[in-house]
Amino acid sequence: MIRNLILLGILMLSTLLYSQNKLTGIVVDEHSGEKLLGVNIILLGSSNGTATDTVGEFALLNIPNGKQKIAFSYVGYEDFIIELDFPYSNDILKVKLEQHAEEFEEIFVNATRSSRTIDNEPTRVEVIAGEEIDEKISMDPSNISIILSESTGIQVQQTSASSANSTFRIQGLDGRYTQLLKDGYPLYGGFSGSLSLVQIPPLDLQQVEIIKGSSSTLYGGGAIAGLINLSTKKPKELREISFLVNATSAMGLDLSGYYSEKYKKHGVTILASRNTQKVYDNNDDNFSDIPQIERYTVNPKLLFYFDERKTLEIAGSFTTEERLGGNIEAVENNNNPNNYYFEKNQSNRYSLQIGYNYRGEEDYFSIKNSIGFFDRKLTLPDYLFSGTQFSTFSEAVYNLSANTGDWLFGVNLLTERFKDRSPVDIKKSFDDLTFGSFIQNNFDLSENYSLETGFRLDYNQDYGVFALPRINLLMKITPDLSSRIGGGLGYKIPTIFMEKSDELAFRNILPIDMDIVKAEKSYGFNFDVNYSTILFNKIVFSINNLFFYTRITDPLILEYNQTNNFYEFMTFNGFNDTKGIETNIKFSLGHYKLFAGYTFTDVKTHSNDLSASFPLTPKHKLGIVLIYEVHGDMRVGLEAYYTGNQTLSSGTNVTDFWVNGLMIEKRFNKFSLYINFENIFDTRQSNYGAMFTGTNENPNFVEIYAPTDGRIINGGIKLSL
Repeated sequence: MIRNLILLGILMLSTLLYSQNKLTGIVVDEHSGEKLLGVNIILLGSSNGTATDTVGEFALLNIPNGKQKIAFSYVGYEDFIIELDFPYSNDILKVKLEQHAEEFEEIFVNATRSSRTIDNEPTRVEVIAGEEIDEKISMDPSNISIILSESTGIQVQQTSASSANSTFRIQGLDGRYTQLLKDGYPLYGGFSGSLSLVQIPPLDLQQVEIIKGSSSTLYGGGAIAGLINLSTKKPKELREISFLVNATSAMGLDLSGYYSEKYKKHGVTILASRNTQKVYDNNDDNFSDIPQIERYTVNPKLLFYFDERKTLEIAGSFTTEERLGGNIEAVENNNNPNNYYFEKNQSNRYSLQIGYNYRGEEDYFSIKNSIGFFDRKLTLPDYLFSGTQFSTFSEAVYNLSANTGDWLFGVNLLTERFKDRSPVDIKKSFDDLTFGSFIQNNFDLSENYSLETGFRLDYNQDYGVFALPRINLLMKITPDLSSRIGGGLGYKIPTIFMEKSDELAFRNILPIDMDIVKAEKSYGFNFDVNYSTILFNKIVFSINNLFFYTRITDPLILEYNQTNNFYEFMTFNGFNDTKGIETNIKFSLGHYKLFAGYTFTDVKTHSNDLSASFPLTPKHKLGIVLIYEVHGDMRVGLEAYYTGNQTLSSGTNVTDFWVNGLMIEKRFNKFSLYINFENIFDTRQSNYGAMFTGTNENPNFVEIYAPTDGRIINGGIKLSL
């Protein structure tokens, strides 16, 4: 009897062991055949799983007999499920994964002027694209400020409580040191930079390209801190129609629509949006924390395809807006019998861009021109500032591929005319003209080393000649480790349009005296290290460290002259510099993604062996984002952003703070519903002190260092046809 039981037990155990199967295979990209590292493989209905190794191979053990479903998932690819009958007779299974449609194409960077992908570009470029832009649109579809503010190393600084105007700083430097481009056109320079950040809708953006550090060699003066290029969508054969309706708890309403389609000989895209906002006071101090806004935008684009090599592009941008902030009674009562304080901005922004491209087998030629007109009227109870800017940009570029690398030759011409229409005796009107020529070379020293060199020579009619060299080196040390190092010179032509001028509403500011003011000059360099790997055979991990330094000599400052009660532009006797480090870390596991970005920035002004820190520039900033996403189904995002202590212009230290958010989006066949809890714990500056002193008629507003609007809940619907 005992002997029979032992034999039965051995038989059952051997049967059980025999029924546990092993599946081996390889996972590759459907189109390129590239072996994929770190693909998650799960036996559905169990906790049994594994991941592909460095050569894309896997071994899944302990699979029971019978029909079993096995799931394959990888960041950027469609989930794949296969059903197999075990024991499985074939030796090795080959699985081909299909990339998400919007991520299939390689990312090319337009801002560098080269035809290389981002991975092979010696210049360090950060790209915000695809689902990340779509996620930010769900948070605020009215403008691009949130896209930039949540990027590591970029600080969006609100400059006015009444108008909610904002500017942005790269690596701690003022916004005037960064060029903002749209499809490579400098449409937001000078006076037209006013209100630009809060007036650009994001629905038609394909990607946002960010180059940090001196980039004046690429596009001329003004890119001392870097440049941001807003790259818009191109029409495709598959028609795209999308609509968005968004409402906020602060009584805001956003309506946007986008249409795009490519035909045989031409293509068309058009964006139309209406953004309205009622005046909003969240701290009951009777002054607006968000002004009353009404804005209309239309951006049409036409493309003509003469043949496979020749393309003509004609695009326009038309925006009209009125925003009114200040005392609540003054905003809501047009008569304002009590003469309470208000700030009214009326602006019109029009531009036209024309570009012709010829692409041969070994060369490329383009010529383009833009014309821009910006009109702004700023009205206070006892003051009016009004002006118009007419600007043009013309450029011709020739690109040639040769044995000595990819060569690029170009010339451009920039003109600007500002007319001061204010009822004052001393006008700030001026004309400016800058001509530039540039050359750039990309050369592969070997399979793993690429060198990019450039040189620009600019001539400005008022400040003379500027020579701007630039060099960048890409080193692919191992398949998982790469590094970039580079630097260059830059310059900035003095202009009355800077953050401090806007804060003062241009009141009592004298025009620039070219006899006593010099052009600002700079040099800077960046060095970064990138590493990516697979942790525990399951977690996709990457880290990027960027080290930066920029020095600006002869910086322009605005000083108050007590003798004549005017503000005067002066050249500072010294220099400013910024140095620091940016760290970006990413983890991906199945449907979960974790991002963390930290920035240390030390910005100082130096004169006569003394130095002082810049006001409103936190040394420490941290952002943490956790996302759960099932592609095509739903997305949940948690955010936490930390801003360290800052110093006001008076020398007063102010508190650090956290801003947290939660966003949920559910997608259906043709539409998606979303809700976003921005600043969910209601962090705002009014919690730390009064936003102004004085009276309703003559308030003195404090400097803004924290959010003013507090908790905002928004939600809406996205429709795609």
